[in-house]
Amino acid sequence: GRQALMQHIRKAEKAKIMTEFKDRVGDIISGVVRRFERSDVTVDLGKYEALLPNRERVPTEEYQIGERIRCYVKAVENGPHGPEIILSRSDPEFVKKLFQLEVSEINDGTIKIMAIAREPGFRTKVAVWTREEKVDPVGACVGLRGQRVKNIVRELNNEKVDIIKWDSGLKTLLTNALAPARLKTFEIDEPRRRVRILVPADQLSLAIGKRGQNARLTSKLTGWQVDIEAEEGKDS
Repeated sequence: GRQALMQHIRKAEKAKIMTEFKDRVGDIISGVVRRFERSDVTVDLGKYEALLPNRERVPTEEYQIGERIRCYVKAVENGPHGPEIILSRSDPEFVKKLFQLEVSEINDGTIKIMAIAREPGFRTKVAVWTREEKVDPVGACVGLRGQRVKNIVRELNNEKVDIIKWDSGLKTLLTNALAPARLKTFEIDEPRRRVRILVPADQLSLAIGKRGQNARLTSKLTGWQVDIEAEEGKDS
């Protein structure tokens, strides 16, 4: 009888998770690392436990038992043992939400995040825009003496964050996304959504970035396949 009662209580507790947490999807919450099951992390949120699965972890981060971490509530799912709170630290939405908490102009809708691309643990590019002429969207996100973006970078364990100005014109957007590299010419293939960009030879590694990361993130950010080549390569 006692076992049946305990099962009922556990079931009721699980059902409560569903009702309490389904409205918190998209929030950032903080919890304590409790234990590891293979590479999945169980996080204690106080009343409930949540799961930070391996696929939602940042590859460069190591967690210690008892450490307090902040995570993004990605979903509440029905798992094999009832409802589960799924957390993430690698989702681009985590960075988006950090900007919302840190930059009041994003929170109140003055500045919009138009696109975001992330390689968790390494680099994120965020494109911001505002219709208010007096507001500098990039400056507002960086903050006085860089304080706002510094707080975000600290939370992301020193992941690099590039804040760029969004533009509806593809060439301007690509120029902003690949700055400070100097771009020479653009060949735009509309039907295939591909862009070939020629840059001076000395700008190639700057434009492509370490292991091609800058070019990859720019492709993700713009939704266009970006190929960057050095100018001399024209004849080969």
